[in-house]
Order: sequence, then structure tokens, then C-alpha cells
Amino acid sequence: MSKPKPPLVRLHELTPGQSGDFFALLAERSKGARRDGKPYFTCRFRDAQRTASFMVWSDGPWYEACEAEWREGQFFKVRGTFDEHPAYGPQLDIHNIRPAAEDDKADGFDPLDFVERSRYDVEAMYQELWTLAEGQIADVPLRRLVLTILTNTAKALKLAPATQRHFFPYAGGLLEHTLSVTHTCLHLVDKYAGHYADLRPPLNRDLVLAGAMLHDIGRTAEFTDDLLHVQATVPGRLFGHLFLGRDLVRDTARELGDVDPELLQMLEHIIIAHLNLPEWGSPRLPLIPECLIVHHADDLDAKLEMYARCLTRDQADGPFTARDAVLGRQLYKGRKK
Repeated sequence: MSKPKPPLVRLHELTPGQSGDFFALLAERSKGARRDGKPYFTCRFRDAQRTASFMVWSDGPWYEACEAEWREGQFFKVRGTFDEHPAYGPQLDIHNIRPAAEDDKADGFDPLDFVERSRYDVEAMYQELWTLAEGQIADVPLRRLVLTILTNTAKALKLAPATQRHFFPYAGGLLEHTLSVTHTCLHLVDKYAGHYADLRPPLNRDLVLAGAMLHDIGRTAEFTDDLLHVQATVPGRLFGHLFLGRDLVRDTARELGDVDPELLQMLEHIIIAHLNLPEWGSPRLPLIPECLIVHHADDLDAKLEMYARCLTRDQADGPFTARDAVLGRQLYKGRKK
């Protein structure tokens, strides 16, 4: 009578001594040699929350496959036992292994499980952003422009990080940031439109919302779609997300043919100038109040995410975090309330 199959689990859920079937990414594969000259490989398998090592010895059953077939960045279905070595950390003893296949998605295999990603559902966020554009932008041609761009960039928008290292640097981060900025801008434009009711022309609510939704849309063309090794594309390196976003908006508006030229020009200005400061990469300063609203909503959202991530993950002793390289400061974490 054959033994029952081990349960399908996640690598980071395994406890010392526990066996199971799990999917894992081969993150590192390095070759070495023992004192007697016999070669070996040190392999590190991981999911988004744990990395564990597996030693592939030349006289073991997996050496030939490791040398000839296994590649870094490849996904595998593994049957093995997890352990914690007091000196070498998390370890695997692999009993069986094969490359992950398309059919494994039926068992829950998802490449996104192996990278850091938004804690919110990207499909729900995308639908919420779409609903806001559809229901809150009154100008019909401008609304059609925004919805067309959201449709054309949907795949990248759902997967891309907002940045590679600074804020929202994970899969789905761009969409999470965009939706958050849109909600903040919706509140701010309604607040200030009432506060400055005598402003002529009045604050353009539609322009602010369109600017919020599209201010970082160039990021969808700035980064590659390889979530394991996010890199800037050639256009991303040459032009950056501001000009890529402006071009995307301008080209789509030209195809649609009915967006008010002055409104389009103001929307392009928001995309180009919303970073505000030249040292942040802005080629122009904000020259309309709608751009100022988008700038401050964008900057606040980015900074708060960086603060929250630093405070949540810091392991330093004492009442202050370790110095955050991006923020350029140590945050106080010793407060009780």
C-alpha cells in the first residue's frame, strides 16, 4: 500500500521537522568544491516570506539535474522536509522535485506568491478606481480618456510597483498608490472648491481626479513585467515616467479626438509637474492649483507608506528605528499611544 501524499503547504508555513509538498522559487544556485575536490551546489529556495537552503552533493540524486537543468528564477514543486539548523539557518531535505507547470495553477500555484505584493486585492482596487472614474468625472470626453487608458494599461497597472525601492515597492503597489491618491484628491478638491468658491475659473474637479488617476500612469511603461527582477525599460531609462505618462495621455487623446484641448494641456501639466521639485525629477513647477492638490496628495501618500513600512519592519533595539536610507532619518517608535 503506497504512502499518502504529503499535504500541499507553503514553504513559510512549515515548522521544523515537518514534511510537505510546496511550490518554491530557486533564488540562488552557486557551485563550490569540497576539500577533496568533489563539487557541490548550494541552492536557496524561497517564497515571499522564507528562504531555505538545500545542499546538492555530487554523489546525491539531484546533482545531475541541478547542474544541467535547474536555473535561478525557475519555479519548482518540491516534496521535502524543513528544518532549522542552529548555525546555518533554515534548511531543506528534498525528497522529490520537478519544475512547476501550468497545470499547477489549479492547486494554487501563483508566481505572485513569490514576490512581495499589495495586501489588497488588485482586481477589487482596479474596479474601485474604474468606478470612481466612471461616476465622478463629469466631463464625458475626459472620462472616456481616463477609462480608455485604464483599460489599455490594466495588466501592467495591476502588477507594477509604484517605485523600485522608495514607496509602494511591490507588485500592485502602483495601483494601491493611485487609488489612495485619488481618494485623497477627491476629498481635497471638494474641500477647497467650497473654501474658494469665488475663484474664477473655479477649481476643476474633473481635472484633479483625472490627474490623480493618471499622474503615475507612465510607470506602466517605465518598468519591465518581470516581477522577480523589476528593472527599468529602455524608454523608462531614457525618458522616465513623467514623459512616458504625458505621451500616453497625449496619444490616446489624439486617437479619441474629442478631449478639450485646454483641458488636455492642463492634464499634461499635472502629469509633468506633480513632483513639484527639480531635485525630485520635476521638469516644471506646478502652475495651476489642481496640480498642487495632486502633488501634495501624492507626496503625503508616498511618505506615509515609507514611514509605515519602516516602523512595521524595523528590528533595531531602542526607541528609534535604524536609519532609513530613503527617508534619511531614524523614526521614533518608543511611543505608547
